[in-house]
Amino acid sequence: MRRRTHTCGELRAHDAGKQVFLSGWVARIRDHGGLLFLDLRDRYGKTQVVIRPEEDSVLYEKASGLHGEWVISVEGEVALRPPGAVNRQISTGEVEVHARDIEVLNQCLPPPFPVEEEEIHPSEEMRLRYRYLDLRRSEMQEIFALRHRVYGIAREHLTTHGFLEIETPFLVKSTPEGARDYLVPSRVHPGKFYALPQSPQIYKQILMVAGFDRYFQIVRCFRDEDLRSDRQPEFTQVDVELSFPDIDTIFGIAESLFCKIFKAAWDVDLPSPFPRFTYSEVMAKYGTDKPDLRFGMPLVDVTEDLRDTDFRIVKEALEKDGAARGICVKGEAGRTRKQIADFEEAAKNAGLGGILPVKLTTEGVQGALAQHLSEATLRTITERMGAQQGDLLLFAVGAREETQKGLGALRLHLGETLGLIQPQSISIFWVTEFPLFEKDPVTGDLASAHHPFTGFFDEDIALLDTNPLAVRSHAYDMVVNGSEVLSGSIRISNPEVQRRIFSLLGINDEEATRRFGFLLEALRYGAPLMGGFAVGFDRVIMVLTGKSIRDVIAFPKTLLAASLMDGCPSEVDEKLLKDLYIQFVPPPDAK
Repeated sequence: MRRRTHTCGELRAHDAGKQVFLSGWVARIRDHGGLLFLDLRDRYGKTQVVIRPEEDSVLYEKASGLHGEWVISVEGEVALRPPGAVNRQISTGEVEVHARDIEVLNQCLPPPFPVEEEEIHPSEEMRLRYRYLDLRRSEMQEIFALRHRVYGIAREHLTTHGFLEIETPFLVKSTPEGARDYLVPSRVHPGKFYALPQSPQIYKQILMVAGFDRYFQIVRCFRDEDLRSDRQPEFTQVDVELSFPDIDTIFGIAESLFCKIFKAAWDVDLPSPFPRFTYSEVMAKYGTDKPDLRFGMPLVDVTEDLRDTDFRIVKEALEKDGAARGICVKGEAGRTRKQIADFEEAAKNAGLGGILPVKLTTEGVQGALAQHLSEATLRTITERMGAQQGDLLLFAVGAREETQKGLGALRLHLGETLGLIQPQSISIFWVTEFPLFEKDPVTGDLASAHHPFTGFFDEDIALLDTNPLAVRSHAYDMVVNGSEVLSGSIRISNPEVQRRIFSLLGINDEEATRRFGFLLEALRYGAPLMGGFAVGFDRVIMVLTGKSIRDVIAFPKTLLAASLMDGCPSEVDEKLLKDLYIQFVPPPDAK
């Protein structure tokens, strides 16, 4: 039998009378006594196939023995469905195929979960174990069709803007950029290793030195770091670099790309240019550098307003150079003691010692903190917070940074649990002027907040010696609905400035030469000013679909960086280890 003349989503009313061959998976079988219907499915859609016993009893018996997910080919004639049987829910709903022959190409074991029933939700472990069945589901197929379209939009957009697509290597020198490298041993050079790239950062800078002016690449990157809900050990980014840039040029290229993506995916026109906020602004107002602005509830600093209170908890925190901040939860003064306790638990999970609730009710102001405040102070605070009768105020006191971040996390929790976020709304903006340095949480030493090749404001150069944590970098992020989807910077192109930054990071000349010598040497051969960005492609698809990062990557890893389908990581043959001159040494706590 001929295998396929049309896909299962292709036939329409004008095809009536045609002899066709279809191939696909049996999605559903319905036996209506004298009539047998089966839905044949491929990634393009479904077609209803009809088998009539009075026309061919042998074919009817054969079709009756089919089961879901069997792979078959069908030969038949396209016919219009009766008027009352038209299915407007599918593209082929006006027609059906009257089968003349059916060939079973492959049978299917009973699936561990229904492929066709979208309302049944198997566990993620089961879905990852049988990923080939999970990906067969129409919901997943739609995700990867969208992913493909967005790939095409990015490639076409950047090509139109004069960028060249250039591949960089996967086997590279280990140049740690924050996370641990994945290492690849060399058989030809015993005892030496390649690394899988955490990003093409150094190579794209070298391409600018080489004079290519505008580069892009849709590239896989690898980071051996602790995973979380929006991280994977291998991920895809749209990598972009250009020479002689200014911020407005870079932002314009990125914004027009995202306008095209959202138009294609959601049919919305994003207003451009996107808003811009500094790092210090968003941290002060929302407690995070990637806030979700689809709802309000900003953080309000009330430290000075509470400076003279005699409430012991507040007084002791402020005497230790702490801070007091609050958020106004509109219309929630009627919350019960139990519900307030739930908020308190969420606050503790966010790193706060607790919260101080104040209710603005018709009976008056309620709450332990309110009893220690004068009417004038209460009036000042409520005006500052934009609060009115019926609102619930939640205050946190403690160390400045912890209070800021903790209350920001509580704000997001409340936005989600109280249903304040509209799923189809869009909040998209830039965050700029990130700090150049941050303190390593373990050693207390200076560390790069972005990466060590990030440029900084010329007017802050004196602060490198006096107050390096106050130096503002030329790094920037794009945030969409609370997710960082793009990150970039203007780079350092002067080799002496680059060495100075390395020195502040505790990297001496010898180590800098060993780790980054080829970049430093390249910068001495006429390096242009350069800058760019990388789009977290998987996160963009997450935002567009509302799914997890494991749903938008075809073959993802678990939170423990394992693949349940193929069983990696796994042991390898002892001979291969010998070929690579590697001997396994068990960790000290191994049993």
